[in-house]
Amino acid sequence: IFQPLHTLRNAEKELLPGYHPFEWQPALRNVSPACQVGIIDGLSGWTASVDDSPADTISRRFRYDVALVSALKDLEEDIVEGLREHGLEDSSCTSGFTVTIKESCDGMGDVSEKHGGGPAIPEKAVRFSFTVMSVSVLAEGEEEAVTVFRELKPNSEMSCKPLCLMFVDESDHETLTAILGPVVAERNAMKNSRLILAMGGLPRSFRFHFRGTGYDEKMVREMEGLEASGSTYVCTLCDATRAEASKNMVLHSVTRSHDENLDRYEMWRTNPYSESADELRDRVKGVSAKPFMETQPTLDALHCDIGNATEFYKIFQDEIGEVHCRPNPSREERRSWRAALDKQLRKKMKLKPVMRMNGNFARRLMTAEAVEVVCELVPSQQRSEALRELMNLYIQMKPVWRATCPAKECPDQLCRYSFNSQRFADLLSSTFKYRYDGKITNYLHKTLAHVPEIIERDGSIGAWASEGNESGNKLFRRFRKMNA
Repeated sequence: IFQPLHTLRNAEKELLPGYHPFEWQPALRNVSPACQVGIIDGLSGWTASVDDSPADTISRRFRYDVALVSALKDLEEDIVEGLREHGLEDSSCTSGFTVTIKESCDGMGDVSEKHGGGPAIPEKAVRFSFTVMSVSVLAEGEEEAVTVFRELKPNSEMSCKPLCLMFVDESDHETLTAILGPVVAERNAMKNSRLILAMGGLPRSFRFHFRGTGYDEKMVREMEGLEASGSTYVCTLCDATRAEASKNMVLHSVTRSHDENLDRYEMWRTNPYSESADELRDRVKGVSAKPFMETQPTLDALHCDIGNATEFYKIFQDEIGEVHCRPNPSREERRSWRAALDKQLRKKMKLKPVMRMNGNFARRLMTAEAVEVVCELVPSQQRSEALRELMNLYIQMKPVWRATCPAKECPDQLCRYSFNSQRFADLLSSTFKYRYDGKITNYLHKTLAHVPEIIERDGSIGAWASEGNESGNKLFRRFRKMNA
């Protein structure tokens, strides 16, 4: 009690929620050193021009560093506990902490106010959020870093902290980049600096690794300056064209990266060899806009599920109508096959037809049970067998890119993945050649060609998926009182 007033004040401040004193060394460029910053206007830092619509409702966000500090403080008990378990008692470890952050960003359609007289705004929103994936520490004099905290449910909305909410259409590149501009600037500043923050009563220093993996393909292409997803350059990880990818389905390696995309954009902008548009486009492999935000080249497990299920749904229709015998069916015929498939799925599996494929429908459709139900409608026994084998291989492959930790959860499937994907590709290019002659869908190409390599690099695909952010979208709708 016998302490000067201001120390008591500071002690009280420590105990208040939401105030954590911290500092950056070196200080962050263009970011205020103030620590008591709550929710700020997402457009702060942009000067308003006279004729702009009142932009005060467009976006709200946290300052990135403040949000990270707050997230770390939430994990304080876990981190201190982790230190204790590894015998790194308090005093010895004050520096050398590394925090890995997963970033996710996703657009949501139709978020209109159902009843309520809010201001008129575009009825689309984009949410940007992050998840603390792990905290590791390299103790002085040690060779190996030890992980003192690992997020066990990286895809739950509980671990996914919203950073920025904006009422923007994700396709409106200009507005999106304008709002995320400051976020990117803060993130880049934090890469070259370390955070000094009290943890378990001692100041400790943290470095951050940011990995933007929670993006669907559309968002990755937008952020990385690639052409839209219908482009002949089918992949966000390698330079294959659609025709190449359908001929050689399995043997590709991950070559694209943010820096390479930047170099290619420069080449596209300056055209140093004075080539024609087609030659230039072939040289830069479809990079035709300036990459705006660094994403980690990976595969989004959730959308991979959905993309492949859509593809299987179409194969099922084609097999019911025996397209392999007669190449150009009329629209009426196609419609009747789809109706037959939907009716069968509804009757036998209680699966309601959906407008747009969603995760739940995809999970139910990609089962051995569903394939049995479909085979009842397929006239030829031989084709039914091929379908069963295709689905069986898929079911073998799927846990590898869904599991949070494939080496622990499904080691056998992981070992067999390359073999299975090769067999899967053989089936597609022989039995189902009518669908894959010169074309293949983006996610199917990635599923067959890139999974083992990504897992070797990152240890997991599922853990880095965008699901946490997607579940958060649900909460967002809840809070907007939109019971959609």
